[in-house]
This record gives sequence, structure tokens and C-alpha cells, in this order.
Amino acid sequence: MSLAASALAYGYPAREIGRDIELALQAGEVMALLGPNGHGKTTLLKTMLGLLPARGGSLRLDGQALESLGFGARARALGYVPQAHAGTFAFSVAEMVLMGRTAHAGLFAAPSAHDRTVARAMLERLGIAALAERPYTEISGGERQLALVARALAQEPRYIILDEPTASLDFGNQGKVMAQIRRLAAEGLGVLFTTHDPNQALRYADRVMLLRDGRALASGPATALLTQDNLVALYGSAVEIVRDADGRLAFLPG
Repeated sequence: MSLAASALAYGYPAREIGRDIELALQAGEVMALLGPNGHGKTTLLKTMLGLLPARGGSLRLDGQALESLGFGARARALGYVPQAHAGTFAFSVAEMVLMGRTAHAGLFAAPSAHDRTVARAMLERLGIAALAERPYTEISGGERQLALVARALAQEPRYIILDEPTASLDFGNQGKVMAQIRRLAAEGLGVLFTTHDPNQALRYADRVMLLRDGRALASGPATALLTQDNLVALYGSAVEIVRDADGRLAFLPG
């Protein structure tokens, strides 16, 4: 099973953002889209989700053309965690997470006992069960991000796509979310996330695509692809390599 793009061109009706993307996210792996801000990562994710129409090439979900699948089928297969979401209505955190179950029950169906059990389990999994009755609009940005991850998991998808999943999180919660990403892959989900941090990609991703100006500079295993030369080409600036006392690699701006 895979979520795959072939010769994909993407963007908006009046402007192409990128093209020639070859990508196949397999079940049970973590893939990072790594690159500078403003170079097409979010637009590519939205196209992979079917939220934006492809401008060329093809997208296939487990062998089927993505555009041939209805909204419900896509929602049951693809969980999405956007980069930021302030919220307008004062739904409780529990209600926000429960919305993830509409992929299974329908938008206007009353939640079942099973739906509520699944939503509660995802709150507990992300360590935010204590926030269940708090208004979503009154919790911190980091807590909102964790609630969005819980909502996506409540869909029980086969693939989960996260846009800068730790952008608004403090140091401790960054580790919590990224550890969940590895756990999800271990449970058989395919995970695709964007980041501008090569250290995050190196530590948590199995494979990496380097994206600049909407084009893939390279794609392959994280440990092989994340080199000083590749990162200099990707970011257009100097990169320093350091190692800790245990010999683990890390990258710093030069």
C-alpha cells in the first residue's frame, strides 16, 4: 500500500509552485519533506491530500486514482494535521477531537459510544485528557497542536500527513509528538511530515525528500541523503556538522 505521486505538478490556478515530483509513501514508514520555508512544502501536502487539484501527473492512494475517491474515502484513509489553527468557535477539546470521527459516521450523524471511546483514547495518548472539557480557543498554541494530532488519529487513517507538526510546541512537547510519529509508523501507518530542521528529519524519518523552489533536489534514505553538501545546496548557506559524545550527527547553521 502507498500514497504515491508520479510526475506531479502542483500549485494554484494562476500559478504553478512545483513539478516533476516522484514520491511514494509506504505503509509503516516515516518520510520527511525537508526544505526552506516558502518553497512549496505545504502546497505539495495539500495536493497529496486532494485539497488542491494536481496541475499535472498523477496521485494514487493504494493503487486507486486519488481524484476518483470521494471525500469520505479520502478522509478515512488520510489524516491531516495543519501547521496552525487558532479556532473560531469555543468547542471543547474533546469535541474537537471527536470531529475526527465524522470520517466514519458522516458530518451530521450523532457520535456513537465507540466514537467517544476512540476520541478519549487519542486524548490520553497525546497526554491531553485533562484538557478535554476546556474550550479549544482558550488553550495554548502547543496544546491546540496536540489536539489536532489527536483529532487526526481519531480518524483511524492509514496515512497521516503533518505540516510542521512541532512548529508551535515547546521542547518537551516536540519530543512527545515526534515520538508518536515513530510509534504510528511502527503500528503500520505511513507518515509524511514537513520540516525545515534537518536534525528532526535525520532523527525521525526513514526517508527524506529535499524540496527547493518546488522541485525535489534529491530523495532517499535519511542517513544517506543528509550530508553537508546536500544541505548547503538545499538552504543556500553554510552548514556545520557536529557530533555528540556518543558520535551522533547533528547539523548547525555555519
